[in-house]
Amino acid sequence: MPLTLVTGASGFLGWHVAKLLTQQGHRVRALCRPTSQLRELDVERFTGDLRDADSLTRAVEGCERVYHVAADYRLWSKNPNDLYEANVEGTRNLLDAAIRAGVERIVYTSTVGCIGMPPGEQGDENSPVSIEDMTGHYKRSKWLAEQVALEKAQADGAPIVIVNPTAPIGDHDWKPTPTGKIIVDFLANRLPAFVDTGLNLVDARDVAQGHILAADQGKPGERYILGCEDLTLEQILQRLAKIANKPAPKLKLPYMVAYAAGVISTGIANITGKEPMAPLEGVRMARKKMFVTHAKATRELGFQPGSVDTALERAIQWFQESGRC
Repeated sequence: MPLTLVTGASGFLGWHVAKLLTQQGHRVRALCRPTSQLRELDVERFTGDLRDADSLTRAVEGCERVYHVAADYRLWSKNPNDLYEANVEGTRNLLDAAIRAGVERIVYTSTVGCIGMPPGEQGDENSPVSIEDMTGHYKRSKWLAEQVALEKAQADGAPIVIVNPTAPIGDHDWKPTPTGKIIVDFLANRLPAFVDTGLNLVDARDVAQGHILAADQGKPGERYILGCEDLTLEQILQRLAKIANKPAPKLKLPYMVAYAAGVISTGIANITGKEPMAPLEGVRMARKKMFVTHAKATRELGFQPGSVDTALERAIQWFQESGRC
């Protein structure tokens, strides 16, 4: 069986991609930094760093496919340049190494945040969008990284397919991700109120399957949204309440109150260096409902996501059993 490189296997989505590949019989090499933990995976560990081009040259050697899932996913950083070094220059380094090595197919994991969001409508892969629409350093860095991937695929003919996952949920959300933190905070009674925002939720296992479908059937230079169901934050909390048999918060915060909390929380974090409870970047992102359609992925890849409620149930069980709430 040919060798496949997965970046980000120590994180949430990368773990699910690596796990599914091994379950399907693939030989997987996982690129990890020296301090990263690889848990519950039967893979070859390769120590390297996206910022170290030489290590990436060695990492892709002998690989037929590369899944670049790793990203610095933070809505606050005391040193924002770290996000650009990892997400933009790191992506450029890895894609260059994979292209030089003659890798047959590269799947780059972008984000739904790079999709245009027309007011009052679902966004899709063709919705107009520019860097001016990107709120905060994380989204800007991912948008710039996506442009690197698009340019190499469309201008240079590199075999790169791009996937744009929405908000994944499920088990093995180690950190957790910002979406997973909503679930953890709800279970720990740390969400007394909510803002009027919306997300498209999708099972992380389905996103992993979407990556493999993109490698098998995706067209180089094309983007594919991997999502499932549009839900307001209020609806998400109501579903969590039903599954966990807990009351859902009923207080809806006005945006300006949430914004003020974000300013104060982030200001304190910039002084202390500790992550803010309410990152201003996250509050600003919440002003827009991130509703999208995955019709193109269904039509061209055969992507068929399953129940969001099942993924929420699995997430709750995993967070509780792993002692994270």
